[in-house]
Amino acid sequence: MRRYLFGFAAAGLFTAITAPASAQPDMYYSAHHNYRVVTVTDGLIQPWSMAWLPGGDMLVTEKPGRLRVVRDGELLPEAVPGVPEVFYRGQGGLFEVVPHPDFADNRWVYLTFAKPVGDASTTAVVRGTFENDELTNVVEIFAAQSAGFGHYGGKLVFDGNGYMYLVVGDRMAPAVGDLPAHPAQDTSNHNGVVLRLRDDGSVPDDNPFVGSGDALPEIWSFGHRSPQGLAIHPETGDLWETEHGPQGGDELNRIEPGVNYGWPVVGYGVNYGATGSPIHVGIGQEGMRAPAHIWVPSIAASGLMIYSGGQFPMWRGSIFAGGLAGEQLARLHLSDDYREVIVEETLAYDMGRIRDVRQGPDGYIYLAISDRSGEEETPIVRLEPAE
Repeated sequence: MRRYLFGFAAAGLFTAITAPASAQPDMYYSAHHNYRVVTVTDGLIQPWSMAWLPGGDMLVTEKPGRLRVVRDGELLPEAVPGVPEVFYRGQGGLFEVVPHPDFADNRWVYLTFAKPVGDASTTAVVRGTFENDELTNVVEIFAAQSAGFGHYGGKLVFDGNGYMYLVVGDRMAPAVGDLPAHPAQDTSNHNGVVLRLRDDGSVPDDNPFVGSGDALPEIWSFGHRSPQGLAIHPETGDLWETEHGPQGGDELNRIEPGVNYGWPVVGYGVNYGATGSPIHVGIGQEGMRAPAHIWVPSIAASGLMIYSGGQFPMWRGSIFAGGLAGEQLARLHLSDDYREVIVEETLAYDMGRIRDVRQGPDGYIYLAISDRSGEEETPIVRLEPAE
């Protein structure tokens, strides 16, 4: 079935016009580029993150705790040994895989995961040496103070200055009662934060809360709920983040140091359940940064990428966000200064839960697809231009 997916609606609305079933099955039309969705590899269980090594190998994490290698389009049958024990329960598991920017010289690979802590778990980062399809010399370089069973965050990116950014969710702390006293509004803990660290896990001296009383010096921003996407814009160096709202109110935020992003005091979501009772005191408040874009209803935004490749030249500079509940890929066209969202276009949907979105070294757009049960084998696919 050929689908025409035009999504010209800053408010998140789109119109889908479906061609007759006899049309070419894998052709999609969009505002600027027609494309096909091509399977890259199959047989994965809950793929969570993708990354490429200089030689062309793709690394893929599976949430149950396995690191896999895709080589020349084939998923190697054995998982990579050396991955630490993960807390695989509910939202917990193995999350991100990120090669160091100087991987060709140091062979370092970073993993984020839910680390067992007694009967609960926390968000942790390890660094190891990846050689001969094995992970060795694995060292934990960070573990969040906050423990629980959900909203781990776990996304990690490097900037061009040798620093890495890590997100940690609010650990499902209840948003009731005195909202300004919520842990995500308290910089003395790791609930609902973006962190900035050196590549060895140490704290840069110029972080915004260094020397600020009880505030943890690694915190870069706070007031977040459940971050699930993190990316740096290649043109501006700006850090962008997506996070899940409750029932409505998923957010895209441009992250700046020391800024409070409002959860749970302000926002656009409501409590779960049929009544949808209010959570927030309003949608804005002085001293709290409003999101750059919202999704109401939620798409469960997951995975974030800013496109800079040559396969889709009219999409350069756009932000791409996957959706779990929404089972869609959103393209957000930005203003000329890459600071404001002008319009949203829905590129693909009903392909499954899009967990991760990446630009490959070939300039194609790769999607990691997962299923809700966590038991079915699912693929990695890519968008390729079509005439």
